[in-house]
Amino acid sequence: MNLTRALGSVGGLTLASRVLGLVRDSLFARFVGAGFASDAFLIAFRLPNMFRALFAEGAFSAAFIPMFNRKVADPEGRGLSDGVTFAEDALSVLLPVLIVMTIIMEIAAWPVTWLLSGGFNEATPAQFAFAVELSRITFPYLLLISLVSLLGGILNSLHRFWVAAAAPILLNLTLIAALLFFHSHEPLFTARNQAIAVTISGALQLLWLAWACRRAGVHLRFRWPRLNPDVKKLLSLIWPAAAGAGAVQINLVISTALAASLLSAGSVSYIYFADRLNQLPLGLIGIGLGTVLLPTISSQLGRGEEAAAMETQNRGMELALFFTLPATVALIVCGGPIVAALFQHGKFNPGDTVATAQALAAFSIGLPSYILVKVLTPGYYARQDTKTPVRFATISIGVNLILNLAFILPLKHMGPPLATALASTVNVWMLWHELRRRGHFTPDAQLRRRAWRLAAAALLMGGVMYFANDLFRPYTTGPSLERWGAMFVLVALGGLVYVAATFLFGAFRLADARRLIRR
Repeated sequence: MNLTRALGSVGGLTLASRVLGLVRDSLFARFVGAGFASDAFLIAFRLPNMFRALFAEGAFSAAFIPMFNRKVADPEGRGLSDGVTFAEDALSVLLPVLIVMTIIMEIAAWPVTWLLSGGFNEATPAQFAFAVELSRITFPYLLLISLVSLLGGILNSLHRFWVAAAAPILLNLTLIAALLFFHSHEPLFTARNQAIAVTISGALQLLWLAWACRRAGVHLRFRWPRLNPDVKKLLSLIWPAAAGAGAVQINLVISTALAASLLSAGSVSYIYFADRLNQLPLGLIGIGLGTVLLPTISSQLGRGEEAAAMETQNRGMELALFFTLPATVALIVCGGPIVAALFQHGKFNPGDTVATAQALAAFSIGLPSYILVKVLTPGYYARQDTKTPVRFATISIGVNLILNLAFILPLKHMGPPLATALASTVNVWMLWHELRRRGHFTPDAQLRRRAWRLAAAALLMGGVMYFANDLFRPYTTGPSLERWGAMFVLVALGGLVYVAATFLFGAFRLADARRLIRR
């Protein structure tokens, strides 16, 4: 399987989802703004969104895909039918647990919302009750998206990556439809409809994956729950993987709760909008690479191809650096014009733009780390080691908490994003060092040669974009078509400069480009 082609398939659909997410957030900023109503919805959406990242994009895939692949590839087994039987056993245990957990969350909505928000700073009892109401509306999404992750894991194991990658598009389309057709001049009304749309989108995603599984010849039947050895092993791998894969999400929850409890109204929204922009390259590159690398490396190791697995991880690292370094520099240098073009209209004012751009710059410092986590952790999960990443993740969460407490008052809304970025960097260093110590990853000559050249190309691009900012800034607050056009031209200019700089510094040669085009 060609890694670049697979990444293009997953990354392209993820990019489409992220672009729709920006459209959604732009509409949300127009109709709701940055105030208590937006903070309340974003708190209510934080837990389901975190659970999606932990479970659908992290823990369940990390534990399920290697086991499913081994079942399918077992030369003495029955191939796909053994994998389907294993998936049915997993579903029989997973579904009752999810139903009970959802009921508990609904009953405990008040303390859960309080933990996520710190009680909100200066919120009235009526305002807090509204936030609890929104949380209760969104909690069923946890059950639905967990079932989606099971079906998505099966399809990814069968190398049908595009189906699961397309599912989040339904989330964004549903929320956009709710904003366009069910908004009001009253922000609370619009925020409530957004919470309802979240749960509806979960049902749509589940139907989409179920249909795709049937098309792939996978028909899951419900069985009586039983804890056989395979299910016990799956459960033993899931829980540590949840913390290991979700360190960034857990850090964001800590940051959001501290911002809600210690900073002024709107701070949660600044951090949210900044994170949404930061998630664009993370979704395109990090999630795409993580989705492709885990089943690929698992299959290679299952066949005893250690050298091939090492080669795959080196090329994954190279692709990550190629896309991530320019994105990091661009978001730091051009954050102001980009935020203005996307969000500064309606209830979102110039002061909100400045604050969001500051939070974005702080988040972007850690962008390479967020993505490299997705590249390095498959080296552990493919070997069914989910405990080592959780140990490192726990350390990074502690670092994040300490840095949050140190930064949040002097740096205000920039403090939590900066703490999250630095904590993620600590996590990546530990993952990298341990893989090298075990002999499971060694940077090859090609990666070492290209890494510093890619960094130099990204810095040159940043210098050009810094001076181009003033030319484009007046157009980023004009009419909608003008602002989007200005942002597109600015980003395209940066991309052209970066590609030219990669050839200038020798990171790539014309022969490399010709080979890539042929593939």
